[in-house]
Amino acid sequence: MDKAKENYSFALCIENKDCDDLEKRKIYQMLPDEEAEKEGYIRVIDESGEDYLYPRSYFIAVQLPREAQEALQLSK
Repeated sequence: MDKAKENYSFALCIENKDCDDLEKRKIYQMLPDEEAEKEGYIRVIDESGEDYLYPRSYFIAVQLPREAQEALQLSK
């Protein structure tokens, strides 16, 4: 896939109550999931390396410069 056309979304974790696979103050990649969003959840790739649904209130969406987005993608 052409990196110039990819659109990554990221979120800062601000809560991790009862979630062993989330770290507060860490940035996670969000994946699109319209059905989950309707129910108040977002899908993120957590510390396990897999994507799971978490309450939307546990995160703040953040916009990152392209270089930061690419660096986060390479670290996975």
